[in-house]
Amino acid sequence: MRKYRFTNNIGLKIIALVFSAFLWLIVVNVDNPIGSSTFSEIPVHITNDDIITSSGEVYQVIGEQTVSVTVYATREVRQKLTAEDIIATADIREMSGSLVPVSIEIPDYEGDYETAYASPRNLQIQTEKSGRKVLPLTVSTQGDVRDGYILGDMTVHPDNVTITGAESTLDRIDRAVARIDVNDLYEDAEITAELILYDSNGNVISQNQLENNLGSGGVSVSVEVLEVKSVPVVFSVSGTPAEGYDYTGCTSEPDTVQICGKSEDIDSVQQISVPASVISVSGASEPIEQDVDITPYLPEGVSLVDENMGTVKVTAMIEEEGTRTIDFLVSSIRINNLADSLQVSYEPDAEITLRFSGEQQSLDVLDISSAVSVDLQEYTEPGTYDVPVHVEIPDGITLMEEVTVRLTIEEKTEEVPGEGSGESEEDGQNSQSGEADSG
Repeated sequence: MRKYRFTNNIGLKIIALVFSAFLWLIVVNVDNPIGSSTFSEIPVHITNDDIITSSGEVYQVIGEQTVSVTVYATREVRQKLTAEDIIATADIREMSGSLVPVSIEIPDYEGDYETAYASPRNLQIQTEKSGRKVLPLTVSTQGDVRDGYILGDMTVHPDNVTITGAESTLDRIDRAVARIDVNDLYEDAEITAELILYDSNGNVISQNQLENNLGSGGVSVSVEVLEVKSVPVVFSVSGTPAEGYDYTGCTSEPDTVQICGKSEDIDSVQQISVPASVISVSGASEPIEQDVDITPYLPEGVSLVDENMGTVKVTAMIEEEGTRTIDFLVSSIRINNLADSLQVSYEPDAEITLRFSGEQQSLDVLDISSAVSVDLQEYTEPGTYDVPVHVEIPDGITLMEEVTVRLTIEEKTEEVPGEGSGESEEDGQNSQSGEADSG
């Protein structure tokens, strides 16, 4: 039997294969066969919904108001077709029960495609009675005003809003908020606001199926912006202390307060002055402590930034003649002979009280700002210690009693190369190292 090899007439076979492929391309392009293409997320337009609304009801779509559309057309048409060419419509007149059929049109390709259908083929509509609810509008802000300013009064226009929609949705609305952006604001302004509706749990309620009476003007907020300033509180006293005692001044906590107001009102305010009639030192032989409400003494047009800071604790210092008491900040104490491997920390704003005796004239001019120190030569282990305080005082003045200061001594934190000191700003203010201050 004669055998044939695949390689026999190989040239003719290759030519035949190429010709077949070429012929197939010609047939495909000439015939332009029908096929399908699917387009997703096509929005469905609802028409003739006045059939529902005219009867005092409202409706909402259950699920998504989009469909996928499958189009059968020639390759040439499908290659040109885009999702924007497709119109999906649900006509309420064709509603059956709760279902409205979705019809598909492609106006620019009318007659150029065979068929098109939506998936799902129906929208599900839920209808219920319509109602309305009137809510007061409150203001919510986002962002921060410029440094040195705070927000004053804010007025909403209008002050309430009427919401209409499905009764079940209205029942969920707990409050209506006019939200504004005040970022970098530094002067009074009228700001267009965004209406936000919340339920009782603080969740935002969608307004897609709701209407309001705000119209094209919407809602706006008139915002007052006030300048902020820190000023000291200054006290005077009346009366004369007991014989042998002197009034040496007032201290207060806090000693400064933040005030706010319009620039023209606060620019001239340098201090809050409390009149002498408020505090009497008549016959006093010891310090007098008193809570004072400073709000009556604020100038017109000026108020406190924090209304809760209106009460100030005042101490009228009464001292025996020939004595003087000085409160000294721990942070100002000079640290001597601290080991290089250790560092010192203490409570922020901690103070010690020093009492001196001597000639009153010398006491009145006594300055110990750089005269207070501690010697830590014997404190070589980490721990918390009550360390004796040394005060350099001139002849004729005596420290009436020995004073100690509570210090915490710790191992010095090692610095990581390239990362600075490794201490926070607060640590830097409230700790001292032996390397810098040893004496």
